[in-house]
Amino acid sequence: MVNYVKISCILLILFTCLIAPAIAGTKYMAGSPELSAYISGTNEFSPGKEVQLTIVIENTGLNEFKFVQSGIVDRDDNPNTAKFLAVRIQPGNAPLIIKSDPQMLGDIKGATSANAIFTTKINSDAPAGNYNLPVDLSYTYLYSADQHGVDTIQYYYKTVNQTILLPIKIKPVVSINVLSAIPEHLNVGTEGYVNMKIKNTGSETGTKSIVKIIRNGNSPIIPTDSSVYVGDFTPGSVVDCRYKLSVSKDAQKQTYPVDVVVVYQNNEGDFVTSRSDTVGIPVGGKAYFAVVSPPAEMNPGNKKVITIVYKNTGDTTVKSAQARISAVDPFTSNDDIAYIGDLKPGESRTVSYIVSVDRSATIKEYGLDSEIRYRDELDNTYISDTMKVKVNVTTPAGMTAILSNPIYLSIIVAVIIGAVYLVYHYRKKQQ
Repeated sequence: MVNYVKISCILLILFTCLIAPAIAGTKYMAGSPELSAYISGTNEFSPGKEVQLTIVIENTGLNEFKFVQSGIVDRDDNPNTAKFLAVRIQPGNAPLIIKSDPQMLGDIKGATSANAIFTTKINSDAPAGNYNLPVDLSYTYLYSADQHGVDTIQYYYKTVNQTILLPIKIKPVVSINVLSAIPEHLNVGTEGYVNMKIKNTGSETGTKSIVKIIRNGNSPIIPTDSSVYVGDFTPGSVVDCRYKLSVSKDAQKQTYPVDVVVVYQNNEGDFVTSRSDTVGIPVGGKAYFAVVSPPAEMNPGNKKVITIVYKNTGDTTVKSAQARISAVDPFTSNDDIAYIGDLKPGESRTVSYIVSVDRSATIKEYGLDSEIRYRDELDNTYISDTMKVKVNVTTPAGMTAILSNPIYLSIIVAVIIGAVYLVYHYRKKQQ
């Protein structure tokens, strides 16, 4: 009975194998990747620009012959698949810098594509023209496969290194270089001028060109007159421009930046702005003054002329300067303004004021506020920082003490009156 069961199982298995179709496998006899590349978007760039260059890699490779047959084991890869694709871009003869490293894009099957993005900086002095960027592609693909038996396959791969040239165009532009920037009467807290020589180092002739200066960030130099019309600005030409500037009163004596650009009409009729060129402009120190004379001496109840010496301790010449003191209790003055005139850096000038001090003034040193109003080289009016004029109120001595004491004065007056009376009666008796 057991033998009959075994024979029935064997017959059932054989019958199943006869009526079930054999499992078929697929084999490609020919085919390989076909890679091409192009730049996504525009391929025209301006000098000085940093761009994200997107390279599109397409695989148009085909599998030419396909066999489907039982007993064939399916391959893991197709012959038209580019495996382990690496992309590198080089500048070639183009005036630019590639800032990105080579990129791995993995596997690209037939009829698909992948993108590689490279950060690229066009040189600021790049000549206009057409250039080619070499794009290096490196990949492997399934060249052939040998099947051994019904369950073993030996793969053969090939490595391909391919270079594709991508055309790009550098557009002609106006590019500028500030050759010199010479300040004129430019000091802290005042207005002045700067004279510039600006060269067109580009390859484009800008028409209807306007050279403009722009404040650089928070620089204390602020343009007052910021535009100069120069018309046609041909490559290699140099223009002279003069601008009026103001300098913040919080600035220091040092060099500060300004930006320079050119707005012009290009050969396509569009108005464009050139890249900026930053230049440093030296700024002189502000006008400073100091009282360099010793303290004036006064006694309570005095009215006298005091002399004060002012010195220009700054870096700029002042014009038509006038000094003024502020007389406060216990001082008074009806003559509190003195004319100084022009004062160059390092020069001093002595002036006089008529000042009175009250009899009740405390014996001590006082400080009277003083300031100077002046004009700069552009005839703008300014007022200096406040200075202190020192005045020592001291106790009278000698004859001054006697004459300033009311009791002593009363005695002296009484003695004089008595003496006059005695002289008068003596002369009368002699008559």
